[in-house]
Amino acid sequence: MTGSAFSSSPATAVPKPERRLRVAVLGSTGSVGRSVLRVIERHPERFEVAVLAAHRSVDALARQVERHASAHVVVSDRRGAGRRRIPKGWATDRRGLLESAGRPDVDVVVNAIVGFAGLEPSLRALEAGKRLALANKESLVAGGELLSHAIRRPGQLVPIDSEHSGVLQCLEGHPEGTVQRIVLTASGGPFRGWSPARLASVRPGDALRHPTWEMGKKITIDSATLANKALEVMEAHFLYGLPYDRIEAVVHPQSVVHSLVEFVDGSVIAQLGFPTMELPILYALTHPGRAPDATLRTFDPVKSSPLTFEPIDLDAFPHFRIGSEAGQTGGAAPAVFNAANEVAVAAFLAGEVSFPRMAAIVEETLDAAGARAAATLEDVLEADREAREIARRKAARSRPVGRPRR
Repeated sequence: MTGSAFSSSPATAVPKPERRLRVAVLGSTGSVGRSVLRVIERHPERFEVAVLAAHRSVDALARQVERHASAHVVVSDRRGAGRRRIPKGWATDRRGLLESAGRPDVDVVVNAIVGFAGLEPSLRALEAGKRLALANKESLVAGGELLSHAIRRPGQLVPIDSEHSGVLQCLEGHPEGTVQRIVLTASGGPFRGWSPARLASVRPGDALRHPTWEMGKKITIDSATLANKALEVMEAHFLYGLPYDRIEAVVHPQSVVHSLVEFVDGSVIAQLGFPTMELPILYALTHPGRAPDATLRTFDPVKSSPLTFEPIDLDAFPHFRIGSEAGQTGGAAPAVFNAANEVAVAAFLAGEVSFPRMAAIVEETLDAAGARAAATLEDVLEADREAREIARRKAARSRPVGRPRR
């Protein structure tokens, strides 16, 4: 890497703006999208909703339109919406989604789309010179180099993930080249301390009960397997320009310390806060400044104690090792890891593969896909397509005998 994907600036208090920032919320009906709308609604003097976009959740989208009637509305998968009536004037295809990310009347694009589908909207927003507030880690993992090269002034990429928002806040005012190491934290998920043998009995309902965070199904499973932390390590590589041997992750069950940054002189700065997505969302919308928000909880160090840290159990959670190795391999390997993981998670949620089998499917797919370049969008799209085909075949072979495909 030759530098980071964003410019660090000293933090400043955000004055009341001359005009409200117009925000496009892509994935507005998901857990992150709903949190974004709550933050916007608490700060009507600063923000207004310019775009509401969902994949196929027409009913939920309609309820959001009642509160934000002036927004441009997109349903990107009309066929998947079934027979639900779509109001006149709503855009109803993938093209409409991409166009909404580059609309001239939009200042900030929040990408809260789930999975690889977020890559092209991320590219479109950056190419149009927008601030991209990114909650879609998969697009940065699969197309990190593409996104880094797509940024057009005055556009910028600001992460929403709590861990990367924490890193960004720790870096404020520190020039490039002063960072020695980044440490990301993981809650450990619902199965922290479980043996590999015990994990074989895990069912989807068990994995969806996260002890700390309330999230969508896909990211909740990724947190349970620690695939999510592998994706975040790859994100950190592209966001902050550090080699993989200077990016680490530890288990921190309390989810109060979101990340730590060690500098070349040995000093360590950490970002702490109660586990809520609304804080990093607000920071992404106001970066590099800060806006007051009385709703967010005040940190109490006594009530939050003790704070503990543990190493990741790589035997029980091999997803982290597999993903870290894919990142170090480079090229299209991160895109292959992401695609295979999405297929494996879907198969697990459908009851077609076991919890441990997900990691095996991902590793076998990486082995079968081999080395591929990722220099263009077409390269990444083809790597994603081929990896999904391989992973689906491997998942199908894992299905219990006599169990039909859903």
